Amino acid sequence: MHPLFKDTSSLSDQEIEDKVLTLTKKYFQTQNPQVQQQITSLVEDYKLELESRRAKQRLESQRQQEENGEKGLDSLINIS
Repeated sequence: MHPLFKDTSSLSDQEIEDKVLTLTKKYFQTQNPQVQQQITSLVEDYKLELESRRAKQRLESQRQQEENGEKGLDSLINIS
């Protein structure tokens, strides 16, 4: 993780997406390769956080569907 990466637990998904957008704009505004590298590192950290949150949401959704008796596509596919 980047040293300037702050705890994102208190941020919403939209706030993280806004940070990614802002950092991306700043990346293209600067011509300094070192600064661009640091911004890239921060953007990657925020994107990983978003991916992690979305994966957790998908797993939670699947678990709730299984608890409710929904099997998704499993009952539609018949291999015999």
